[in-house]
Amino acid sequence: MAEITAEPYVTAAPYVTIVLPCYNEQDHVVRELERISAAMDASGYSYELLVIDDKSTDNTAALLRGVMHRFPRMRLISFRRNGGSGTARRIGTQDARGTIVVWTDADMTYPNDRIPEFVRHLDANPDVDQVVGARITEEGTHKWARVPAKWFIRMIAQRLTGMKIPDLNSGLRAFRRDVSLPYLRLLPPGFSCVTTITMAFLSNQHPVDYIPIHYAKRSGTSKFHPFRDARRYILQVLRMVMYFDPIRVLMPIALWIMGLGFVKLAVDLIHYNLRVTTSTLLAILVGFQIVVLALIGDLIVRSRSDT
Repeated sequence: MAEITAEPYVTAAPYVTIVLPCYNEQDHVVRELERISAAMDASGYSYELLVIDDKSTDNTAALLRGVMHRFPRMRLISFRRNGGSGTARRIGTQDARGTIVVWTDADMTYPNDRIPEFVRHLDANPDVDQVVGARITEEGTHKWARVPAKWFIRMIAQRLTGMKIPDLNSGLRAFRRDVSLPYLRLLPPGFSCVTTITMAFLSNQHPVDYIPIHYAKRSGTSKFHPFRDARRYILQVLRMVMYFDPIRVLMPIALWIMGLGFVKLAVDLIHYNLRVTTSTLLAILVGFQIVVLALIGDLIVRSRSDT
């Protein structure tokens, strides 16, 4: 885990904590701070703006320190080494003093002036534990790769969770901090942390609502790598469903393999005078072994205290 240093900040506990990871955002981070602060000041909610500099290599850290006097609700945490956006969000959520935690980005892509709307949605719906900004457009870089990759990953996630997911990896969301705490240790260090928190809530039956949002073109240079990050997203979706519901992943595979094995068994008995080929026995045994693994995994899941 990255080492951190925190600025002193003493006041009554706020209702909302906005966690804002920053990595090389010197050209626009102050505008983002102004936009968020203006919206929250007008909302009437008590809040803190927890800004985390993830060991930026440009002038972001110095710039943030230089403007702290302009933002009295701002608290700054500076990493001593780069930990990734997932690490920043995890540490920020752990250190948050608000009842409601908001995750967003500092690159001017998300409509952060609508953050109070997300908080109000949670207040108006006490049965909902997380509200996510569902993007209705894709304006990011590498759009040719991002759109099909995200659609494919979202289809996998919907299939595995059995729920409709308008946006699996939106960076703008608000959730109840106490509900999120058991799942923070599952967050990976990179971009797929947003996928993880969505899958953790859905897989563990925590209601998640979605609010349509517009998504603007990014300021600065994107840190998204289309192929590497798409692979990580897929693996993280599978990992999270396996963590909470292994039967949903393994049992269909097992039944398909066993089904093919039994069909092959019938063919063998007819065509080979009641003799059974090795491949047929292997298919049936492999399917049976996967069934056993699924049941053992389900037993482990049900015996954990965080489910």
